[in-house]
Amino acid sequence: MIKFSLSLTYCIIIFLGLKSLIGKPKSGKVPPSEITITQFAGPEITPSPACLAVAATGEVFVGVDMIGSLGKDAGKGRVIKLIDKNNDGKMDNHTEFAVVDNPRGIIVQGDKVFVLHTTFSKETGKATGMDLVFFEDKDGDGKADGPSKPLIQNVSNAKYIRERGTDHATNGIRMGIDGWIYIAVGDFGFHDAIDRSGKKLTMLGGGILRVRPDGTEMEVYTHGTRNVYDLAIDPYMNVFTRENTNDGGGWNVRFSHHIQTGEYGYPVLFQNFTDEIIPALVDLGGGSGTGALFMDEPNWPEKYNKVPMMADWGRSMLYIHRVTPDGPTFTQKDEEFIKLPQITDLDVDGSGRLYLSAWDGAGYSGSPGKGYIARVVPNNWTYKAFPNLKKASIKALSAMLVSNSGVGRINASQEFLIRNNKQAISATLKIASDKSLPLYARVAGIFTYAQLSKENGISELTKLTKDNTIREFALKALADRKGYFEQVSSESFLAALKDSSLRVQAAGIIGLNRLGRADAVSALLKTKVPASFVEPVKDTEGPHAKPNSPIILPHLAVQALVNLKATDACLAAVGAENSDLALWALRYMHNKEAVNGLISKYVLSKDAKTKKQILITLSRLYKKEDVYDATWWWGTRPDSHGPYFKAVFWESSPIIEKFIIDEWKKSNVQEKQFFVDLNARNRMEIPALATEEKIAAIEEPKVDLEKIKNQKGQVGKSSIEDVLLAIGKLQGDPLKGKGIFTKQGCITCHSLSRTEKMKGPFMGQIGSIMNREQIAESILKPDASISQGFASVMITAKGDKAYMGFITEETAAKVVLRNIVGEVFTIKASEIILRKEMENSMMPAGLANSLSYEELASLVTFLSQQKQ
Repeated sequence: MIKFSLSLTYCIIIFLGLKSLIGKPKSGKVPPSEITITQFAGPEITPSPACLAVAATGEVFVGVDMIGSLGKDAGKGRVIKLIDKNNDGKMDNHTEFAVVDNPRGIIVQGDKVFVLHTTFSKETGKATGMDLVFFEDKDGDGKADGPSKPLIQNVSNAKYIRERGTDHATNGIRMGIDGWIYIAVGDFGFHDAIDRSGKKLTMLGGGILRVRPDGTEMEVYTHGTRNVYDLAIDPYMNVFTRENTNDGGGWNVRFSHHIQTGEYGYPVLFQNFTDEIIPALVDLGGGSGTGALFMDEPNWPEKYNKVPMMADWGRSMLYIHRVTPDGPTFTQKDEEFIKLPQITDLDVDGSGRLYLSAWDGAGYSGSPGKGYIARVVPNNWTYKAFPNLKKASIKALSAMLVSNSGVGRINASQEFLIRNNKQAISATLKIASDKSLPLYARVAGIFTYAQLSKENGISELTKLTKDNTIREFALKALADRKGYFEQVSSESFLAALKDSSLRVQAAGIIGLNRLGRADAVSALLKTKVPASFVEPVKDTEGPHAKPNSPIILPHLAVQALVNLKATDACLAAVGAENSDLALWALRYMHNKEAVNGLISKYVLSKDAKTKKQILITLSRLYKKEDVYDATWWWGTRPDSHGPYFKAVFWESSPIIEKFIIDEWKKSNVQEKQFFVDLNARNRMEIPALATEEKIAAIEEPKVDLEKIKNQKGQVGKSSIEDVLLAIGKLQGDPLKGKGIFTKQGCITCHSLSRTEKMKGPFMGQIGSIMNREQIAESILKPDASISQGFASVMITAKGDKAYMGFITEETAAKVVLRNIVGEVFTIKASEIILRKEMENSMMPAGLANSLSYEELASLVTFLSQQKQ
């Protein structure tokens, strides 16, 4: 199963009997009179389609992935090019464009096709990582002219790809009007990724990476997401994602607006440090986000246009997210749009034809007989040929750059860049400066001009910052390319900090951060910290998926202050008007000057609140994150306590420890609890402040699973088909079903409430993910499909010890495993010799055998009502 299917929340996902919904969108969601859905290519040509991209001229490039997310054998992937010669909605021919393993993202631009895929060693046959490459087809024969050319190599963690497959690896790619390729990085992260200039980067966990189309200037755009699979980018460079769920941790799919330099917190800040992150815009419940697109085509109905469209594999649904501006970010309202079985990706061409790929039950490792491509067009759609841009005049290109077609604008922009002459520079500057044009057109002009003119355009872009309408985008363009920052003045960015527009203020802060100007520190420190900057109550998970617009600007300012190494300025601000922001930034400044300065401030301060905040900051600085070497990090249930994943001591740790213990000794009984709480919250593990953790014993019913499954009631004596037919006609009693959940041993492995200790697949929200038939099937055939994070794991450890169960907790130092009878084992990571996922579910088949139809119906109805 590919990454997105594995990430479906806390349950065993089965889509047996799921019928194709081609041409039959969910009733009431898309009126049949408005769109037409037809099959474009079937599994005989495009089996197991993991991703797709469409050329502006209509050719469809499909990433066929017969490895899937759990397969580990090379030689099963390719990119297929599909052509509809007469534009009648039916594929006329196809070619094998290129051979690649695990294609995960595709972009088509002119003669170039960019592909992100897994790489394998020819010698060992094992995965070596993932690369972003491009192919060329200059002769137009539908096949790549030769071998791929790498842009970024090693842009994932080879260790985890070899162990698990490509399920949480790096995925979708999309180009913005600013000319960058944006890359969705799953929570495997990457270690020592290298671009064509030789630059190396490491990222612990997931986020968004970006790179220039020539493979240079690679940089992290945002950090702290889990399993982001793809991204949608609007005409104003707002980036949106529908991220995958966290298996077993009680966290769901999230829809996020990504703001450059933002920290989104997964997993170490998600529970206890949510005051420090940019939260997602909404928690969407169970599911599994996959492909994404910002629809911006003029021949689409208005109500389905100019919106992020986000695929959800787990829910087999294409969603629309209607976003509403909220200061520097947005709020959103999501709605179902098109039902498609296990939808993986989507893209649109220059004529407005939307193409969707459906995994359609192809399984964990791909299937030669499952998967297809669908075409969707408005009913009043008529084909309009996309022009040959190579032959277009500057006037024609200019008209396309200001058109109301997103596909048209980005392709015109790229053609301008290819020409790279005085006429192109003059034309794009004229568009950027024309106040009569729509904002999206001027934005396209600004970013195209900036790319063409480079440092020679700084003067004109600076002038454009005086224009209220496009100030935000002129600032972004000025601070976009690091190669000529020394020639860019700070003046416009400093002025932006006082602008009436919060979006302009955000652009100013981000720009000053990128420019690296020390003269900006005092201005940045004036950013106000809102009342919503509040740490979660002890033992209470913080709001990591609730819009918090007021936190954006101070969050960005803190990121800038840390990047600017503004230790002295932040220390000077402690106890003054801007103390809150300064202390927030100092939490991340692991240097001796910060520690010694904070202790001095504490001694001199007479303000109790300031002294308390200094202690909080010092306790955060006591340890720091270890240098990531790619040998540790990932797990289906990662340690989410925070503030670090693998915390280590550093040179100032002894100084901090001595100071905190001295202050603890001076405190009274009530004050001592504050230090104890700091010790626990920040995992300082100072023995003097430790308290014995008391865990209430949980009395769980002793259930003999073997005895249960050997009993033959009405269910055990019938075929699955007959049982499902009966369950479809019987409603059952949910109250009785609750009792059966305990009696049949379900409670041994499954939690129903987030307040319970997580065991196996979380059932507290299964009703929001699966219908009654699917729930019944998962009970009757538990091996048919196993949710990621809940596969049985076999661990061999030192001392000739062996364990089998599912992982309930994992840190850099230990693994906590629970077996089928509820026994819990804690295994040190250093003692693990071998760890292997089993192909079969721990849930034995036949647990419902002793039930009557009515009893099983009651259990299914009870579970279908669990929608936390």
